[in-house]
Amino acid sequence: MTEALNPAHPPEPKPVSRRLVRLMRRPELGAITGTIIVFLAFGITAGNSGLFSMAGIANFLQVSAQLGILAAAVALLMIGGEFDLSLGSMIGFASVTIGLCVTQFGLSIPAAVAIAFVIAIIVGALNGILVVRTRLPSFIVTLAGLFILRGLTLAITRTVTGRTQIPYITDGQEGGFVVWLFGGKFGGPVFAWLAAHGVIAARPDGSPMVQGLSMSILWWVAVTAFATWLLIKTRFGNWVFAVGGDDRAARNVGVPVDRVKILLFIGTALSATLFAVIQVLEAGSADTLRGTQKEFQAIIAAVIGGCLLTGGYGSAIGAMFGALIFGTVEMGIFYTGIDTDWFQVFLGSMLLIAVLVNNYVRRKATEAR
Repeated sequence: MTEALNPAHPPEPKPVSRRLVRLMRRPELGAITGTIIVFLAFGITAGNSGLFSMAGIANFLQVSAQLGILAAAVALLMIGGEFDLSLGSMIGFASVTIGLCVTQFGLSIPAAVAIAFVIAIIVGALNGILVVRTRLPSFIVTLAGLFILRGLTLAITRTVTGRTQIPYITDGQEGGFVVWLFGGKFGGPVFAWLAAHGVIAARPDGSPMVQGLSMSILWWVAVTAFATWLLIKTRFGNWVFAVGGDDRAARNVGVPVDRVKILLFIGTALSATLFAVIQVLEAGSADTLRGTQKEFQAIIAAVIGGCLLTGGYGSAIGAMFGALIFGTVEMGIFYTGIDTDWFQVFLGSMLLIAVLVNNYVRRKATEAR
């Protein structure tokens, strides 16, 4: 005899169904799936192009890492329900700050880097305070910051140096610890051993073609791990989700909404400065246009990684995979010889698809509760 169904007490979902629902609720699911698809696609179309050689892997990991540093902080801010469009201009401002401090005022690189980070804290705090005090949308406040910071970067640099670029920043200090920490490479002995045993390509003198991986990759992993720990394991992480979900309800239960938002804006400014320090110390120069449009790329990486534009949902690990997709496609298009103009088409398409998929998965997971 078949057991009658009681609408008031629906049957408990099977364990497999519960696991599937929990999996669908993970914000990074779409980004992991997208990463697999991108790697399979380029594995088929660019298998012999060098993209998956050690040099190619090092290249797309470096591109992904620099964007991933920004995307982790942007993901936290988006989960908290806000945007920071001044991110790219903060990169340019921090770059010329370091360059001017070293080349014009004779400061050491560690001192210049410290000053850049202090300025980042001030700029981030100002953005946050303006947003929480004026109640203006963060889109408007940071859009103003975008133009103010970029204008200051251009005006100050041209006034002091007469140019828009600042070269020779690391001259004479190439072997310093801070230069290596942000702009150096790691894993050199491992690559030398692999080249000596014929595992990877070597030069005629026996040295490896790839001398090591960029330190930005370690910073990427460290920043993502810290952001994930912050979100999952701390009370501050709960506050971030609560603020992004409903800031009025969060305020009513005692969450310090204003303080959380200000700290998140400081976090994005610090990540932009870390990006700038890495680029300046890798290249040994600064440019007033550095960081242009990085704010949009970081938002795209976070959205591909599962962050909702409405806040309250997302993950730093998803943003990491979003940045990996971005870097792989950018370098994959270069290695396969496809016209790089198509990269912008890809970015726009990925953003649209990611938003549609995230909304669909989120709705289905919510209905399945």
